[in-house]
Amino acid sequence: MQPTPRSFSHIGLSVPDLDAAVTFYAEVLGFYVIMAPTEVVEDDSEIGRMCTDVFGPGWQRLRIAHLATADRIGIELFEFEGNAAPAENLDFRRHGTFHFAIQDPDLEGLLARIVAAGGKQRMPVREYFPGEKPYRMVYVEDPFGIVFELYSHSYELTYSAGAYA
Repeated sequence: MQPTPRSFSHIGLSVPDLDAAVTFYAEVLGFYVIMAPTEVVEDDSEIGRMCTDVFGPGWQRLRIAHLATADRIGIELFEFEGNAAPAENLDFRRHGTFHFAIQDPDLEGLLARIVAAGGKQRMPVREYFPGEKPYRMVYVEDPFGIVFELYSHSYELTYSAGAYA
């Protein structure tokens, strides 16, 4: 029996400045702040024990905030002491997650807002089906070095037609 597709709940992002990241993700991308920045310390509280389970002993403290997209996907932002963007901010050969994607029909407008807020455009806006369908994409970077992608249309619409054919 084939498993039923699951819903995507949230993604956790580590940033060097939580307050600035909350402002960027709320004001530029329009995400809802559902839990303002909060400090968590390594102690015997339930959240303290959960963090130690994940990070191991010695993490000491972190700051965390929770945001949500229009389609109820969570964006969990973490600020750890000593956080710094890597010199090569798109280590695509490294195992694990290297980007996520945001959908906006006004891709170029959102791109302009990201750049105006200190983010970067990593490539020209590209069309999957030039002259045939208006499906566009572009890779960007937030002001903290996190790389993500913008899509003009849904993932299903973009790839169901065989975008690479």
